[in-house]
Amino acid sequence: MDKKKLGKQIAVIALLIVLFAGLDLAIYQLFIKRVISHHTPGMQKMSVEVADYVPFTGSANVHSAEGAERLEGDLPTIDGAAALLPVYAGFVESIYPEDSVIYNGTDYDSASAMHYTNTRGCFKDIVDGNADIIICAQPSDEQLKYAADNGVELEMVPIGTDAFVFIVNANNPVNDITVDQIKGIYSGQITNWSELGGENIPIAAMHRNEGSGSQTALEKLMGDMPIVPDYTAIIGSPIGFSFRYYVTGMLEEGGVKMLKVNGVEPNIENISNGTYPIGGQFYAIYRKGETNENVYKAIDFMCSPEGQKIVEESGYVPIY
Repeated sequence: MDKKKLGKQIAVIALLIVLFAGLDLAIYQLFIKRVISHHTPGMQKMSVEVADYVPFTGSANVHSAEGAERLEGDLPTIDGAAALLPVYAGFVESIYPEDSVIYNGTDYDSASAMHYTNTRGCFKDIVDGNADIIICAQPSDEQLKYAADNGVELEMVPIGTDAFVFIVNANNPVNDITVDQIKGIYSGQITNWSELGGENIPIAAMHRNEGSGSQTALEKLMGDMPIVPDYTAIIGSPIGFSFRYYVTGMLEEGGVKMLKVNGVEPNIENISNGTYPIGGQFYAIYRKGETNENVYKAIDFMCSPEGQKIVEESGYVPIY
């Protein structure tokens, strides 16, 4: 191969790298820094300011129960999803000894009783035995298969509810969408905002990492309908999805708005009374046959009035 031809190939590869990097940055900026389309586990993990939710630091973001009985002895390692970090941080601050949480300023130490590895990471950890309790939405089929392949059966105890929401740029004139229209967008049947009463602009249907809690929620909403890849990330006006409190409470939703679904706003009242059509429970998940009594004590606390008050004060909807 001559040097001239090799030089052209190198130039083409460099251009592709720049284009993909630009695409990733465009997606990142389109959804106000952190809300949508984190393409690596590291990016997804850093989509939350972890330092704002560290127990025993006096953070106003962590709600706990004063005077609750603390666990002693073999402490279960607890982990969970990014969207639910406030909840299990509050549980830990309530019933774990203070010295059991070891945070080094950027992450939790491996010896800490509390970890934060996001949805995909914590499901792997509960199966692999690196976590004893995880706080997450319902696992994906792939995650359940991973558990089954490793001979692990998971028990799931519902401890709260949140809404699965769809978000767009605050300037998008569309304010309401139906479940059928959502399915149409993500199956590739609806491709332009003008089909929904908006401007004549392509719809950029954003996705999350495979195995993330919100991507799994989308897959369950779609049912048997295939989710098609999106090719309009740069030229289109985006729609994305997440859980309500992740948008309103943790990311402050600046520059985006949540759409009504079937004419119903995703607020706490409508989630509680069941009128918002896409609510989702979240769970305390542990391995079936667990022998550590503190696992059961911790989950009993989560389901108690004190634990459910933490769920509510953290911005979610209690289930009991």
